[in-house]
Amino acid sequence: MSKFFSEETSAEAVNSRMGDRANPRLKQVMSSLVVHLHAFIKDVQLTQSEWETAIDFLTQTGQVCSSERQEFILLSDTLGASMLVDAINNRRPSGATENTVLGPFHVKGAPEREMGAAISFDGKGESCLFEGRVTDVEGRGISGARIDVWSDNAEGFYDVQQPDIQPKWNNRGTFTTGADGSYSFIGIKPVSYPIPHDGPVGQMLRKLGRHPYRPAHMHFIVTAPDFQKLVTHTFVADDGYMTSDAVFGVKETLIAPYERLQDAATLWRSSFNFVLAPSS
Repeated sequence: MSKFFSEETSAEAVNSRMGDRANPRLKQVMSSLVVHLHAFIKDVQLTQSEWETAIDFLTQTGQVCSSERQEFILLSDTLGASMLVDAINNRRPSGATENTVLGPFHVKGAPEREMGAAISFDGKGESCLFEGRVTDVEGRGISGARIDVWSDNAEGFYDVQQPDIQPKWNNRGTFTTGADGSYSFIGIKPVSYPIPHDGPVGQMLRKLGRHPYRPAHMHFIVTAPDFQKLVTHTFVADDGYMTSDAVFGVKETLIAPYERLQDAATLWRSSFNFVLAPSS
């Protein structure tokens, strides 16, 4: 092979420059990236103007990033890359509850609450009883499972987005299951909301004819000793954005029933069981 760069041998020319001392995993990842990147450029016959547009887009994406906002993660989310990485790294046995993306609004240290307690404190939204069990793949209840939950409010905002408007820890809490693995708490029926779309990623979505909305969902992190950590959502079954989630987070097994109640303490009830996979 020639030691000089050519259109025909472009990927090989770049990869041949990697030294023997390079970390083997880094070398594997970067070599594959170069091969696929060069193949993409050749496949679409990328023009100089398009290349400059791409560089400008990535530059703007980086410039938007701050300690409060990560536009590159948003880009990864909207291209389905985040969900693919999550899926590859969270393969589970049949019957175990599936993972989905964590999202940017989780906050560590949410208050421990008594089972059955309310987590919504701004007086907005339609009340909903969330209940179910945490079990192993054999259906046995898991005692002492920790359930960390959070959702947006009725206007589609998380408390950390409105620190001067919403009460601290609004629509957040942690619960610990008893002997039979059951859980319950009172929140609100979540609503759909748009991801941040005032930056480069939002501009990309508009040009692609895509909307920025996520279907309504409740977040859960479920952990227990000797079981894999579960990071997931449950989705409101009749949401209009269910099949067009801007970040591709919906999985069919995570769509939860929401039952309208009559003459009950809450307007809605959503029952969902979480099945944890063993850690080994």
